[in-house]
Amino acid sequence: MTSTFSRREFLVTGISAGAGLTIAMQLGCSPAGPSGPVTTPFVPNAFLKVSTDGSVTVVCGFSEMGQGVLTAVPQLVAEELDVEWSKVSVEQSPAGEAYFNPAFGIQGTGGSSMVRGSWTQLREAGAKARAMLVTAAAARWGVSIDECRTEAGNVMRRGSRDRLSYGDLAEEAASLPVPETVTLKDPADFLILGKAVPRLDVPDKVTGKAGFGIDVQVPGMLVAVVARCPVFGGKAARWDEAAALAVPGVRHVVTITSGVAVVADGYWAARKGRDALAVQWDEGSNAAQSSARISAELASLVRRKGIEVRREGAGSAAQAGTTVEAVYEVPFLAHACMEPMNATAHVEADHVTFWGPIQFQSDPGGAFGGGAREMAARIGGVSTDQVTVHTTMLGGGFGRRFFLDFAAEALECSKATGTPVKVVWSREDDVQHDFYRPASMAWFRGTVADGTPVSWVNRVACPAILPGPPGGLDDSSVEGLANFPYRIPNVLVEGHNPALGVPTGFWRSVGSSQNAFFSECFIDELAAAAGKDPFEFRRDLLDNAPRHKRVLETAAERAGWGTPLPEGRARGIAVAESFGSYVAQVAEVSMNDGVPRVHRVVVAIDCGPIVNPDIIAAQMESGVVFGLTAALYGKIAIEGGRAVQANFDTYQMLRVQEMPVVEVHIVPSTDAQGGVGEPGTPPIAPAVVNAIAALTGERIRRLPIVS
Repeated sequence: MTSTFSRREFLVTGISAGAGLTIAMQLGCSPAGPSGPVTTPFVPNAFLKVSTDGSVTVVCGFSEMGQGVLTAVPQLVAEELDVEWSKVSVEQSPAGEAYFNPAFGIQGTGGSSMVRGSWTQLREAGAKARAMLVTAAAARWGVSIDECRTEAGNVMRRGSRDRLSYGDLAEEAASLPVPETVTLKDPADFLILGKAVPRLDVPDKVTGKAGFGIDVQVPGMLVAVVARCPVFGGKAARWDEAAALAVPGVRHVVTITSGVAVVADGYWAARKGRDALAVQWDEGSNAAQSSARISAELASLVRRKGIEVRREGAGSAAQAGTTVEAVYEVPFLAHACMEPMNATAHVEADHVTFWGPIQFQSDPGGAFGGGAREMAARIGGVSTDQVTVHTTMLGGGFGRRFFLDFAAEALECSKATGTPVKVVWSREDDVQHDFYRPASMAWFRGTVADGTPVSWVNRVACPAILPGPPGGLDDSSVEGLANFPYRIPNVLVEGHNPALGVPTGFWRSVGSSQNAFFSECFIDELAAAAGKDPFEFRRDLLDNAPRHKRVLETAAERAGWGTPLPEGRARGIAVAESFGSYVAQVAEVSMNDGVPRVHRVVVAIDCGPIVNPDIIAAQMESGVVFGLTAALYGKIAIEGGRAVQANFDTYQMLRVQEMPVVEVHIVPSTDAQGGVGEPGTPPIAPAVVNAIAALTGERIRRLPIVS
């Protein structure tokens, strides 16, 4: 591809070439190949390969969805291996126990867990390989390993000019035993970790070489489009199979678990075939469900005693002082990944091959119901050893691709037709058949006396994502509420998990996304009742939460808290911990005909020891965009048991001209490590709403802001 291509020529060339690639390959960016033959004899563990030309391939067991794991994983390995970054490439792993996420015991990507779960595991993989290479060099020279050191992919002999490259030593190292223990580097000696090294996935994404799920092309592949009942829980009653089969290109009409699939030579034929089905639906028991009914049920629940998750002091007992009550509410939200759901499968008699943009590859223990490998084995009627899973890049995940309904559709269609099948969802399919962030409501009653809060009572009603323990709550529904950080002597927090008939799932930052909005807005209300500055009020209550306090102070200082702003602007502040990281944000906001304009967002994050500051900054910026979109516009309304919104005309995204300036400040920290993919989202909604309250005197308690 050169700069002489016009846009039209580029598109025509891509289309004529199939606009795709066969994904029976590894993903990632590799350095230029050598002129002579190269072998890769040294594979000391599942995460690392060293070739005879000195190049290093790191194998990544996590899914790349824009958050940077195809760079962060190699950084962890390469640092301890002591190799030049220019010699490092990365490839996607297969599904297998070796790549289980240490944080969860499954092979899955989520919960901002990659770095904090694998920090030690991956560094040890690199360090053990380096020790073996040093041992091989020492043996060749006939010296002690103490006389050897490593530097930039070479073993050096101390006190001499002797050096051997890792490529020279690869075959000898391969014959050595893997050491059981190794000493890891002191962080003061890091050359790659903590540095903004170039991302390995970016070049292939820029040139179009990167393979996403929707790009997969397999010989003999057909394409399926599925008709699903628009009412959650409903099913197909009757349809016109003959009319669909009469559409040119349509090969099969297949009944599957989620509905009726039309399988054709290509997407458009399958789409037209689905239209021709004219399905009549049995809408089931949820056909009367609506947002109004849901809101009324949540409102009733938050006024009734729930399951207790926190009690301190006198709990809910009345206290002398000024009492404030408030009810906050948020709607269901879709994930709206830019790449709609898709998957490709080939179910054969003795083997199943799966290709797809998934966050969940394997869970043999069934803690989360099984991953793609277990699902493929179950549907295909084979053992997991007879399943091959190819994880492609993901055009956004946000928790949606942890749920594998779209993967099951491809597997069932392939099994029924005996051919490879790719299932492709439209944008409307994607928005209206999601696993949504739960609609949720929170009631608060707080009392302040002598300028400080003396009681905090909170009750939340939120559908469960995963079942809680018997008699308990799904933890995600109260995260950030059960452990809010402020020093208040009398506290009671309770919750309800109602079943509302709408599918729910993990959404970026999960329960913290709405609970930070609830609690950080209410703490602002208490600050106002106490006659205190919101920043000072928070800081005075964080003596027992030093990491919250550090990021709060950093964000306020860098934002110029308390300094004059242009007329018609105000600042709001919020702080939240989620997934082990602490994030504070200050939003600078103006209003135009009742519509907010966010001009600037200052972010401070403490995530403990860092891997790549550029990735952290990018994830904070991304979290702001994601959360701001939801705060301003995000809403899935339910009418007649179905989602009202269908595409970006009704489920609006933040536009580029609305994007605020985002400044990210990483607070140096040696405290426990946290994640960065999700913690940037929770503070933005309350920061914006608190700014609007400071500017207008009006308190917004229901999202979205722009209805």
